[in-house]
Amino acid sequence: MDNLRLILLFSLAFVALLLYQAWMRDYGMPATQSKDRTATSAPKSLAPSIAPIPQATVSATETSAPTAIAAPVIQESPALPAALITVQTDILRAQISTHGGTLDNLYLLDYPVTPEQSKIKFQLLKAEDPNLYIAQSGLIGSTKDVVPSHDALFTAAASSYNLAPNQDSLLVQLVWSAASGITVTKRFTFHRGIYLIDLDQTVDNTSNTPWPIRAYIQLQRSKPEEPKGTSFVRTYTGAAYYSPQDKYKKLSFDDIVKSPHHIEVTGGWVAMIQHYFVSAWIPQPSESKTFYTSNPSDSHYVVGMYSPSITIPAGSSHTFSDHLFAGPKLQKHLAAIAPGLDLTVDYGWLTVLAQPIFWLLDKLHSLFRNWGVAIIFLTILIKAAFYKLSETSYKSMANMRKLTPKLQALKDRYGDDKERLNQSMMEMYKKEKVNPLGGCLPIVVQIPVFIALYWVLLESVEMRQAPFALWITNLSAPDPYFVLPLVMGISMFIQQKLNPAPVDPLQAKVMLSMPFIFTVFFAFFSSGLVLYWVVNNLLSITQQWYITRAIEKGSTT
Repeated sequence: MDNLRLILLFSLAFVALLLYQAWMRDYGMPATQSKDRTATSAPKSLAPSIAPIPQATVSATETSAPTAIAAPVIQESPALPAALITVQTDILRAQISTHGGTLDNLYLLDYPVTPEQSKIKFQLLKAEDPNLYIAQSGLIGSTKDVVPSHDALFTAAASSYNLAPNQDSLLVQLVWSAASGITVTKRFTFHRGIYLIDLDQTVDNTSNTPWPIRAYIQLQRSKPEEPKGTSFVRTYTGAAYYSPQDKYKKLSFDDIVKSPHHIEVTGGWVAMIQHYFVSAWIPQPSESKTFYTSNPSDSHYVVGMYSPSITIPAGSSHTFSDHLFAGPKLQKHLAAIAPGLDLTVDYGWLTVLAQPIFWLLDKLHSLFRNWGVAIIFLTILIKAAFYKLSETSYKSMANMRKLTPKLQALKDRYGDDKERLNQSMMEMYKKEKVNPLGGCLPIVVQIPVFIALYWVLLESVEMRQAPFALWITNLSAPDPYFVLPLVMGISMFIQQKLNPAPVDPLQAKVMLSMPFIFTVFFAFFSSGLVLYWVVNNLLSITQQWYITRAIEKGSTT
């Protein structure tokens, strides 16, 4: 640290940050409950827990008023077993169940679970507990009709689909039909190099009567198990939505239990968020939807949306079109997919600082093609930006260092007479024109920048498993051999020797223990963050040594 004040301020900042993470894991504001919501209980089949739906107001032909549509009628479990349809593109491997056309499993082929086991790919969606996480879709009809919800049995023409080298998109089609003359076709379209999946639900009404209907899409997941590892790396996992009115809002699992939501929105999206990855249902920008949450069981949570009701006349058809994003939170791509989707890369209350820092870090990476090197040059640029402020702090410490023998003499003279000692010290500061608090402001200014960088390195999937050099093969994980934390502790000790020695013996003991404490503390942080700290310390030592040496020689630098 630069001096005792720097150590205490940074310690306080880190402790506050860790307490904040532990106490407010889902640091979003609790949302309010809609006044016109009518709660209903969810069936055991985990159907969408949607309130009784008011009379429809939109018609496919605008010629006749549709009848009221009630809560979904769920088919009994089909007698035939469901099959899994395997889909593979250049970046995704998915499994779609014929039971409801649910996206049961999804693997991200560019993201291994660990660098050591590169063939084992990260699984974002999973159809079984623990950590169930699936994307569902279906239709909601009147109480007298049987409609294909996510419990209906569909059929498919093939059991596997593969994106050919000369293909840019891949179509997977599932069909459900009823004796009444209703046919529903679900079409999933996968694209090369994109984590966006198009879903079209087409309803063909070949019966003799109009058919009132709504479509819904939802994400359902169980509360994830507590991750193994340090509590220092704790990020938000839960639901979120975005609307033009409310902007970005997070809904924790506790929020979903306490206050189910029904919110009418035009545009926007609903999502489930976790560290590095997100899945989000995105409607058409101009289409009105009702966003909802529910808690169908003690351990399952749902966020989704349903469309306005329409009436499909006899002999007509209608298509409900939506998009599902399921993949990494790559900031370059999210903003282009939907407004506000880039906010799922959640830097918390320091987003205003964190986003420019990531932008600069990304530019440096595009130049050096190594995230570790980019962190080193980012540290140099940040240090250069704060050079004059640091200089003020180091000059203040250098002047205090010159006064250390005189301060010790005052302490020896007045002993335990604190009042006389403090009075004499203030007189000396005034006589020597030294401000003992002169280095505080530069330090305080730099603390938010450091915490913002902490969130950048923690939240950015671009840094996940990024190699640096030698034994550092994963900048998002702690140093496996604790070399960087040890170097950081040594650099702190050297900085202490450049700082003025505390007059108080107790403070001197605290100062002596701080390098050891912070070495242990930083052993659990990501290598990228410790790398920043080491480089920053080395630059600080160089600058402080030069300024201290010049002042002690009587220079006016």
